This record gives sequence, structure tokens and C-alpha cells, in this order.
Amino acid sequence: MKEEKIVAIPGPTPVIEAIRQEMGREIQAFGDPRFVQDYKDLIQGLAELLVCDGQVFPLAGSGTLAMEMAVANSSRPGDELLIVSHGFFGDRFIDICRRKGRKVDIISSEWGRIVPVEEIRAQLDRKPYKAILVTQVDTSTGVRAPVEAIGELLQDYPDTLYILDGVAATGGEYTDMRTMKIDILFTGSQKAFGVPPGMFVLWANEKALQRRQELGQISEYYVDYQQWLPVMKDPARYFATPAVNLVWAMKKAMEIMRAEGMEARASRHRIYGQALQAAFERLGFRILAEKDHRTATLSCLIYPEGVEDTAFRAAMYEEGMVIAGALADYAGRACRIGHMGNIDDSYFIRLLSAVEKSLNICGMAVQPGSGLEAFKEALKG
Repeated sequence: MKEEKIVAIPGPTPVIEAIRQEMGREIQAFGDPRFVQDYKDLIQGLAELLVCDGQVFPLAGSGTLAMEMAVANSSRPGDELLIVSHGFFGDRFIDICRRKGRKVDIISSEWGRIVPVEEIRAQLDRKPYKAILVTQVDTSTGVRAPVEAIGELLQDYPDTLYILDGVAATGGEYTDMRTMKIDILFTGSQKAFGVPPGMFVLWANEKALQRRQELGQISEYYVDYQQWLPVMKDPARYFATPAVNLVWAMKKAMEIMRAEGMEARASRHRIYGQALQAAFERLGFRILAEKDHRTATLSCLIYPEGVEDTAFRAAMYEEGMVIAGALADYAGRACRIGHMGNIDDSYFIRLLSAVEKSLNICGMAVQPGSGLEAFKEALKG
């Protein structure tokens, strides 16, 4: 068994040395002027990175907590919300909203497909909604929603907030809140930012902040914008303890992303993601997501005939790669592999080599190097 294990699941993603060093720094008090400045720089920098004209909230917690924050600050119990679901994590919005007493209508797609924009328009014409909730990339399916087209559509429904779950997308798929007409966006530290788990970021534009003002007092405490706004404006103030080392790690990740450029970063993910998916297909896998709506950040791979899930993932583990099983009806029939964040060529080479060896172990006759050859061919265009 190879002792070193590379995490190749759809998050957490590999953490590069520069970010690991930030996690290992000597702790500082959250009131230390040095940390206060670092937190302020992170808040301001994240707003610029995603072109947010409102407020950014980088806070301790998971992406699921960010989902709650988005719902709690944009609607009241009894309000009508529209959920557009492309898989398991789109469905998670349903339970969150119902537990909070919201009335929800749901448009779901067959796994691997998107909900057509025309279907969304038809539903919006049936009744007014306080918000529409969309998952940009669903990690259960690898489907990428038509984010920009939905934003354009919603210009005809100005009273409906556009809430986008960018957990498995932000920093991998290109996102610009202003041009894409997004009102609330959130993500997690452990995905395309390439930071250990434990922090989420929520961006709320001016329209979303105004909605929060209109709601008055809400029942939630920790995720209430109003509790955090004074701290976000002046990080020397206190509401709850910030995740100090995660703030540093996110700041370093933000600097890496800014240096690369968000469009260039998205282009890198797209080019390498498509080449990797071409290699997977050459090796006999079927990609669950339809070609025109595949994300660049991960792949849900349906096994070739005769390859058994547990055996394949065990073989990958022996080859030093940890991959994820599939969810719901695809459990046992498919696996999921992440390809986002601060990864380089060596990641793709090791991954494809492990896949080839594991297929052979599972009884498929795979020519060594055939996956890598397909990958290189696709990169050449």
C-alpha cells in the first residue's frame, strides 16, 4: 500500500504548501491589530474578486450553514421560494427551507441534465417568489447550471432574489455577481479555494442587504447579517470568535487566485477538466452530466460494465488516491472525482495512472498510458 494518499474527492481538495503554512502559523488574538488588518484585507479582497457591491461574510462554518444564512436573511416564514434542483445538494435546500417554515415549489431535473431556463420562466410566471435558489454545480451529478441565463431571466422578475450555491464552483467556474445578476452567492473553503474545511464565504449585494433590512428581526442568531455587519465593517469589533488560521489560509488562497486572474483560473479549470473527462471516456467510463452542462470542477463517472464500485475505490486507495462514491440511485454504479483548486499537472498524471492500474486490477484490460495519451491529445485541442 502506498502510504501517501492524495485526496481526489470533490472536496476537501489538495492543500498546497503555501496555504498549509498559513494554517500552521502561531495563533494571534482576534483583537491583535495584525490579525484585524488581515481579516479586513480578506473581506475587501473577496468583494473585489467576485464583484460584489454589498457585503462579504467570511465566517466559521460549513457550506450548509451558508445555505441557512442565505435563506434566513432573504425571506420570512410563509414566504414562497422556488428551488431549482440538479441533484442531491439542490434537494438539501428543500429541507432547510421547510424547516424554516418557507413554502417551496421545486423544479427538478433528471440527474445529469439541467432544468431548462424556459421551464424556470414558466414557473416564475405562475406566482411571485421572494427568492429562487439554484446550485451552480451539484457535486452529486457534476452538472453545471446555466447561471448567466437564469440571471438574465430574473431581470424580468425584480422582486425575486437570485441565491446561488457556489460551494463546488466558486474559484473554479467563472463567476461575476454583477454581470451574472446574482444577489447572494456562497461557497466553502475546502473546494476550489483549496483551503482546509471550516470556513464559508457568503456574498450579499446591496439588493440582498436591503431585503434583510425589510425583514426586521429574524429568529436566527449566528447567521443573522445584522449580527455580523458591524464586524465586517470593522474587524476589530467582536460578535463571535473568528477562525483565525482559516482567515489567513483564505487570504493566501485569495491572493493566489487574484494573481492567476479569475477568468484565467476558470479557463484553466475548463481546459484541464475537459481533457480529463475525455481521458475518462477513453478508459471506458460514462460521464453522468450531459456534455454541454458538465462542470470543470468534478466528474461523476459511471463504471464500465464489470467494474465493481468497492473494488475499484479500494484499488485506487492502494494506488494512493482517495475518490468518492456516488450518491442516491447511482451509489455503487459510479464514483466521483474532484479536479479543482490549486492542482497541477502532477495531480492529473498520478490520477490517470492510478485509474488505469485500478481498472486492470478490476479485470479490465487497459493499455498503460492510454488515459494520459487521451488527456494530452485533448489538451492540444
